[in-house]
Amino acid sequence: MQQTAEELHSQGKRIGVVPTMGYLHEGHLSLIRIAKQHTDVVVTTIFVNPMQFGPNEDFSNYPRDIERDRSLAESAGTDVLFTPETSEMYPTGYLTYVGVDNITTVLEGKVRPTHFRGVTTVVAKLFNITKPHVVVFGQKDAQQAVVLRQMVKDLNFDLQIIVAPIVRESDGLAMSSRNVYLSPSERKQSVVISQSLKVAQQFILNGEKNPERIRSEMVKLISAQPSVSIDYVSIADAATLQEESVLISGKTLLISLAVRIGTTRLIDNALVIVS
Repeated sequence: MQQTAEELHSQGKRIGVVPTMGYLHEGHLSLIRIAKQHTDVVVTTIFVNPMQFGPNEDFSNYPRDIERDRSLAESAGTDVLFTPETSEMYPTGYLTYVGVDNITTVLEGKVRPTHFRGVTTVVAKLFNITKPHVVVFGQKDAQQAVVLRQMVKDLNFDLQIIVAPIVRESDGLAMSSRNVYLSPSERKQSVVISQSLKVAQQFILNGEKNPERIRSEMVKLISAQPSVSIDYVSIADAATLQEESVLISGKTLLISLAVRIGTTRLIDNALVIVS
């Protein structure tokens, strides 16, 4: 892969990279199409990264179907599919890790304390392997995008990050590889996630300045579903990820949440400018 990237650079080609963990859906494919618009060659990486899963998370059960992924990636415009083995990414004796402080200890990082070290380490490796000019991530992983922008800035990676909009099902559920875990009943209940974000957005548009009131309305709506439990509901500064105590006009907020529907953990978010 590094040799291929080097050859492409020598030919003056711009490389776009879309890092994924596979089991591709329309959200991933939208990232590939965006990368295609900005570059000459698109590399899609598929690697289920063990380092970003906690001890009781779903690494072994994470959905995998490489042949299906190959077909979908190609149809969306992928030119190179990079699918390394775990033993190649983390060979015996591997000792080096990348960490970003502060913004990785809140939200997802508070619930999954080792998660972002795994993300930043593997993404830094993928940048060095694929040598991209442009990398496209999805807004659904909003905190991840903030963390990786910080890493790119701090470590002087010579590349551009594009964060693409969330792609949703017709009923509003954000597309996720983990949606396949949901039973029919759980799938019906899952719409409450995006509904709660809409409720929050409406409160803000109507001039509500107290984030606790907005948060409590979201929690009440979500908690009415029998199979749903809440990991967190957050109303934070979109840049710093610090929780807001009062909403100030003109500020961009990240409203985000993580819930468990049965045994499936799902995240979602919305960016809102305070009116």
